[in-house]
Amino acid sequence: MPPLRTALLQSSGSPGDVPGNLRVLDEAARRAAAAGARLLLTPELFLTGYAVGDALPELAEPADGPSAERIAKTAAEHGIAIGCGYPERDGDRLYNAVRLTGPDGGTLAGYRKTHLFGDFEQRWFTPGDTPVVQAVLDGTRLGLLVCYDVEFPENVRAHALAGTELLLVPTALMRPYEFVAHTLLPARAYESQLHIAYANRCGPEGDFHFAGLSCLAAPDGTVRARAGLTEDLLVTEADPAVVVASRAETAYLDDRRPELYGSLARS
Repeated sequence: MPPLRTALLQSSGSPGDVPGNLRVLDEAARRAAAAGARLLLTPELFLTGYAVGDALPELAEPADGPSAERIAKTAAEHGIAIGCGYPERDGDRLYNAVRLTGPDGGTLAGYRKTHLFGDFEQRWFTPGDTPVVQAVLDGTRLGLLVCYDVEFPENVRAHALAGTELLLVPTALMRPYEFVAHTLLPARAYESQLHIAYANRCGPEGDFHFAGLSCLAAPDGTVRARAGLTEDLLVTEADPAVVVASRAETAYLDDRRPELYGSLARS
């Protein structure tokens, strides 16, 4: 299977300006596709911005809302899959979500963040209840998590056991937690033997200051691409052959003894 050329958008867009953020996304998709990418990943809550406070309920949209329709047109126009973070409205509930749209404009998957971080998220969002959501693009099995989810090793290992080869993680990593991007992400990729694409926000936004440092970590423990602290569009490759080779060389998944791990699931 050939490598999947993947683009990571590091940007906070314009908080509260959905039409403006859709324009930023369209331009990023154009640039990514021109660079040969088949997949573009945005940061967490890219559609609306993260620090939008009490405006969040008004900005949230259904999974098939007008912004989803616009993103589908962008994906089809540029021939690139798009994973976009957004606040999803479902009845009276809001979810911190990511929607994966295929290069033909069709929906590939949708995921709701299962582990909510901090007072802001816990005030506004309902946690999702589906731990492993997957899709296949160009023969590569993709998985979805959001930000804080990846900091729980159980989540990433569940994806590895389900066959995920490239884990997509839109994030809003804040300072001073840069060690998550520098240290934890490569460790997660290595211990669960998969690629992790981590697309972050950057710079000050309301009471938050986002760390940037978007990256693609590989299953051999290397970082294939790393952004700095400012806006960027990374284009790199996730190679399924590296997953196969890494799992053969470092047999964590085969050498597990799940009969010993029952206590991990007890509170």
